[in-house]
Amino acid sequence: MKKIEAIIKPFMLEDVQEMLAECGLRGMTVADAKGFGRQRGHTEVYRGSEYEADFLPKLKIDILVRDEDVDRALAAIIEGAKTGKIGDGKVFVTPVDEIVRIRTGERNKEAV
Repeated sequence: MKKIEAIIKPFMLEDVQEMLAECGLRGMTVADAKGFGRQRGHTEVYRGSEYEADFLPKLKIDILVRDEDVDRALAAIIEGAKTGKIGDGKVFVTPVDEIVRIRTGERNKEAV
Protein backbone atom coordinates (compact mmCIF):
# COMPACT_ATOMS: atom_id res chain seq x y z
CA MET A 1 0.00 0.00 0.00
CA LYS A 2 1.07 3.54 -0.71
CA LYS A 3 -0.06 6.93 0.55
CA ILE A 4 -0.16 9.64 -2.08
CA GLU A 5 -0.09 13.24 -0.88
CA ALA A 6 -0.76 15.89 -3.49
CA ILE A 7 -0.46 19.62 -2.95
CA ILE A 8 -2.50 21.39 -5.64
CA LYS A 9 -4.12 24.71 -6.49
CA PRO A 10 -7.58 24.90 -4.88
CA PHE A 11 -9.48 25.44 -8.13
CA MET A 12 -8.05 22.19 -9.58
CA LEU A 13 -9.71 19.91 -6.99
CA GLU A 14 -12.77 19.07 -9.07
CA ASP A 15 -10.62 18.11 -12.09
CA VAL A 16 -8.38 15.90 -9.95
CA GLN A 17 -11.40 14.27 -8.32
CA GLU A 18 -12.95 13.53 -11.73
CA MET A 19 -9.70 12.07 -13.11
CA LEU A 20 -9.32 9.78 -10.09
CA ALA A 21 -12.95 8.64 -10.37
CA GLU A 22 -12.50 7.91 -14.09
CA CYS A 23 -9.69 5.48 -13.35
CA GLY A 24 -11.69 3.76 -10.60
CA LEU A 25 -9.99 5.30 -7.58
CA ARG A 26 -12.23 6.70 -4.88
CA GLY A 27 -11.86 7.95 -1.36
CA MET A 28 -9.70 10.88 -0.41
CA THR A 29 -9.06 13.33 2.35
CA VAL A 30 -8.79 17.01 1.46
CA ALA A 31 -7.41 19.73 3.73
CA ASP A 32 -6.76 23.42 3.27
CA ALA A 33 -3.09 24.29 3.25
CA LYS A 34 -0.88 27.31 2.69
CA GLY A 35 2.58 27.33 1.28
CA PHE A 36 5.01 28.47 -1.34
CA GLY A 37 7.80 27.05 -3.40
CA ARG A 38 9.76 28.58 -6.20
CA GLN A 39 7.12 31.24 -6.85
CA ARG A 40 7.82 32.75 -3.39
CA GLY A 41 4.32 34.07 -2.92
CA HIS A 42 3.10 37.19 -4.64
CA THR A 43 2.49 40.90 -4.10
CA GLU A 44 -1.01 42.21 -3.51
CA VAL A 45 -2.48 45.69 -3.10
CA TYR A 46 -4.97 46.31 -0.29
CA ARG A 47 -6.46 49.77 0.24
CA GLY A 48 -3.68 51.34 -1.78
CA SER A 49 -0.87 49.63 0.16
CA GLU A 50 1.27 46.96 -1.42
CA TYR A 51 2.16 43.94 0.71
CA GLU A 52 3.84 40.58 0.22
CA ALA A 53 1.62 37.48 0.51
CA ASP A 54 4.21 34.80 1.26
CA PHE A 55 1.89 31.84 1.71
CA LEU A 56 -0.44 30.94 -1.12
CA PRO A 57 -3.66 28.95 -0.68
CA LYS A 58 -3.29 25.27 -1.60
CA LEU A 59 -5.15 22.03 -1.00
CA LYS A 60 -3.59 18.85 0.32
CA ILE A 61 -5.12 15.62 -0.94
CA ASP A 62 -4.34 12.28 0.72
CA ILE A 63 -5.28 8.98 -0.89
CA LEU A 64 -4.34 5.37 -0.19
CA VAL A 65 -3.81 3.03 -3.11
CA ARG A 66 -2.59 -0.48 -3.74
CA ASP A 67 0.95 -0.71 -5.07
CA GLU A 68 -0.31 -1.68 -8.51
CA ASP A 69 -2.51 1.47 -8.70
CA VAL A 70 0.21 4.04 -7.94
CA ASP A 71 1.13 4.88 -11.54
CA ARG A 72 -2.52 5.21 -12.54
CA ALA A 73 -3.24 7.48 -9.56
CA LEU A 74 -0.19 9.65 -10.25
CA ALA A 75 -1.15 10.05 -13.90
CA ALA A 76 -4.71 11.04 -12.91
CA ILE A 77 -3.54 13.61 -10.34
CA ILE A 78 -1.00 15.14 -12.70
CA GLU A 79 -3.48 15.34 -15.57
CA GLY A 80 -6.15 16.88 -13.35
CA ALA A 81 -3.91 19.40 -11.56
CA LYS A 82 -1.53 20.54 -14.30
CA THR A 83 -1.96 24.06 -15.63
CA GLY A 84 1.59 24.35 -16.94
CA LYS A 85 2.24 27.38 -14.75
CA ILE A 86 4.44 27.80 -11.72
CA GLY A 87 2.78 26.67 -8.48
CA ASP A 88 0.93 23.64 -9.88
CA GLY A 89 2.08 21.67 -6.83
CA LYS A 90 3.85 18.47 -5.86
CA VAL A 91 2.97 14.82 -5.32
CA PHE A 92 4.62 12.62 -2.68
CA VAL A 93 4.37 8.82 -2.53
CA THR A 94 5.23 7.02 0.70
CA PRO A 95 4.86 3.41 1.83
CA VAL A 96 2.14 2.52 4.33
CA ASP A 97 2.97 -0.24 6.80
CA GLU A 98 -0.46 -0.82 8.27
CA ILE A 99 -4.04 0.43 7.97
CA VAL A 100 -6.85 -0.18 10.45
CA ARG A 101 -10.50 0.74 9.88
CA ILE A 102 -11.62 1.99 13.28
CA ARG A 103 -15.29 0.98 12.95
CA THR A 104 -14.72 -2.69 12.03
CA GLY A 105 -11.13 -3.40 13.02
CA GLU A 106 -10.37 -4.52 9.45
CA ARG A 107 -6.72 -4.27 8.55
CA ASN A 108 -4.64 -3.41 5.50
CA LYS A 109 -6.26 -4.20 2.10
CA GLU A 110 -9.65 -4.91 3.68
CA ALA A 111 -9.52 -1.54 5.45
CA VAL A 112 -9.12 0.43 2.23
